[in-house]
Amino acid sequence: MNKVVPVYLLSGFLGSGKTTLLQKLVAYWQGQGLKPGVIINELGDVNLDGMLVDSEVPTAELLGGCICCTVREDLAGELAMLVERDRPDVVLIEATGAANPIDLLDSATETAMYAGIDIKGLITVADAAHLLEMYRNRGGRTYALMQDQIRCASVIILNKMDRVSEQEAEELERAIAEWNAYAPVIRAIRCEADFEALLNIGFAAERVENGPLKKTPGGRFDMLGSGHEHVTSYTHRFKNPVDSERFEALISSLPREIYRAKGLLTFSDTASRFLFQYAFRELDFIKVTPQGKLDDMAVFIGEHFSAAELREKLEALEAEEAQA
Repeated sequence: MNKVVPVYLLSGFLGSGKTTLLQKLVAYWQGQGLKPGVIINELGDVNLDGMLVDSEVPTAELLGGCICCTVREDLAGELAMLVERDRPDVVLIEATGAANPIDLLDSATETAMYAGIDIKGLITVADAAHLLEMYRNRGGRTYALMQDQIRCASVIILNKMDRVSEQEAEELERAIAEWNAYAPVIRAIRCEADFEALLNIGFAAERVENGPLKKTPGGRFDMLGSGHEHVTSYTHRFKNPVDSERFEALISSLPREIYRAKGLLTFSDTASRFLFQYAFRELDFIKVTPQGKLDDMAVFIGEHFSAAELREKLEALEAEEAQA
């Protein structure tokens, strides 16, 4: 596939406004002359949200289960098929409100192993009033899930701001800062936002320079000038084979913020290709003979880590082998 299709993930608890944001993003992309594609996950057997999407927009459905568990294996196939069949310029995946964001990322990035896609990041939508209530009560699985959705976000839409006061909004932003100090927070009503800014902040490839505390576009919320990128996943496509022992040493030195990785590799010191899986500080290799032409690549998943530093190490690994 000649072009790499950007893919955005959309997370948020039930009723937060995810489908409203989906509709607005689709309209925004169409206004830019782009062809968006959509994948919608529903716990039930009927895609009600899909009925609200323009009929001309290529859409895939994942029904009868959650994208992060019972239908997670279907996501890779549906996403690959959508990209191959409809040739969209951009894809948006809306998960059910019950989806665990880490498993959502894991499921989506698996497709990058054999399809020309680039996971740009995770947009989390939060209902301000509901989140505030859960934060003050501090308990229950719903609250824990909301926290996870915010922790993993590349950017956060704090929606339905007309239902909270300014003082309550500031209380929420302080709480969010404790859970995720890197993702910009955008206040919104009915998910109205500067979509050009939304799709660029939080997904930038450039490093945040060390120095004074940064501000979100609205100037309301401090971001740490920590040198970290606002990413939750990074895909690296290898141009050359690498040494297996050096690659294993690199993986063993990964920061704890990176807790899952997978990929397809050609090693310079073996005659076979390998599928690798990294989880819970354990690394496994499986010898494979892929069908078709598949590029060597690796996908790394974590909460907030520096993709620039990781990219430099991987490129150095390739360069060392090329010079050997």
